[in-house]
Amino acid sequence: MNAHDDSGSAIRHRVALAKYRQRAPIYDLELALFEPARRAAIELLALRAGSVVLDVGCGTGLSMPLLHEGVGAGGRVVGIEQCPEMMALAQQRVQRQGWRNVTLIESAIEEAEIPRHADAALFHFTHDILREPLALQNVASSLRPGSTVVACGLQWAAPWALPLNLFVLGAALHSVTSMQGLDRPWSLLAQYLSDLRIDSMMGGCIYLVSGSVRQVGRVNLSRPDEPPPRRAAAARARPAKSR
Repeated sequence: MNAHDDSGSAIRHRVALAKYRQRAPIYDLELALFEPARRAAIELLALRAGSVVLDVGCGTGLSMPLLHEGVGAGGRVVGIEQCPEMMALAQQRVQRQGWRNVTLIESAIEEAEIPRHADAALFHFTHDILREPLALQNVASSLRPGSTVVACGLQWAAPWALPLNLFVLGAALHSVTSMQGLDRPWSLLAQYLSDLRIDSMMGGCIYLVSGSVRQVGRVNLSRPDEPPPRRAAAARARPAKSR
């Protein structure tokens, strides 16, 4: 089944694509405030020279300099992004740096042909992806058991932290297709992880989650906010574009 056969998923993808096409020219500026979270997340990956890391929802490639530094010339960074405008900017970044060990895949995550046996994966401000079970299954099946996964992004702060939650509300309305799961954005990802560690930053409005991939087996692919999909796995119906 093509992941987009699910009508809810198809609508979310269209809305997300429209949002990110509009944001692409100013995306780097918008994310500047969250650079400390990016650095903290990549540090938790504990990348080793020669390893392969997935940059899931890579956007304009803002994480790539640190990821590339972590894996070294003998490793590989694989960036996956469905928005053509974002991907074009990531491609420009790669070309400017002259990196020859960065692979860019233009595709929805659940349909991407991701290289197998990667060693680590980063989800940086990718709320919509983290709420798509088929996307998470595709990423998890591409990782070696024991691989490190780190995710960070917006979450609701404590109920009494009204200013922070107003900030989260405004940022989420601007960047995500659904508010569902903002209390625990990593809850679906956690099904694949052992040694789960949950931290927060910026007064609690940013989460930082890490863990090790378990052997991928049967997991619950349904989203808590909608009926379960008609079939449990997505066939990769079209080859991913690579630049």
